[in-house]
Amino acid sequence: MISVVLRAKNEANWLGRCLTALTRQSVPDLDVILVDNDSTDNGVAIAERFGCQIRHIDRHEFSYGRALNRGIAAARHEAVALVSSHCVPVDDLWAAYLLAHLGPEGDGRVCGVYGRQEPLPETSAVDRRDLWTTFRDERVRQRQDYFFHNANSGIRKSIWHDQPFDEEIRGVEDREWGKRMIARGYEIVYEPMMRVYHHHGIHQGRDEGRAKRVAEVIDVIRTGKATS
Repeated sequence: MISVVLRAKNEANWLGRCLTALTRQSVPDLDVILVDNDSTDNGVAIAERFGCQIRHIDRHEFSYGRALNRGIAAARHEAVALVSSHCVPVDDLWAAYLLAHLGPEGDGRVCGVYGRQEPLPETSAVDRRDLWTTFRDERVRQRQDYFFHNANSGIRKSIWHDQPFDEEIRGVEDREWGKRMIARGYEIVYEPMMRVYHHHGIHQGRDEGRAKRVAEVIDVIRTGKATS
């Protein structure tokens, strides 16, 4: 009933934990697709042991949006979860909360759902702060705010067919997609009970190079104009 797309590059240290948590979900028989980006570790072998579909994308063609689109194209179900392979569902209800919004009984106006991300004990203070202040305890139905986060999210494949992720932008493809969907009259749900552990947070500490790249892309999304 749910397909799960995992993106990975050298995530063997976390992938087994993520896949183990997926096997324990109350929703049975998840269809899991690993999109691997030229990994040099044994992540693909781990995924194969768990029975995952494997798709490859090399570094020359990689973009975050293109990797997602490749995985979603292979998905067998209408409800498609998008999860970073270093994120680990907190409990066995993660998939059930996703399906409540995107399954047959869900509201068709909802194009996507994203969930809470929680730190681990070893997560840095900067990343703990960012996770705790970004992901709140209250469920939110977004009709104007287009924030969306693909480290822990889900979409409807039927909507994706006509509105795939942008393959050209350098990240923040989730927010760009969210803005398009809101503009078309869809709604996005933040579901705080759909929880994952995310050890490095959403801003990866004080990485100035990454922050500059992300800020430039967000500026393009906000204004529709390329940065100078």
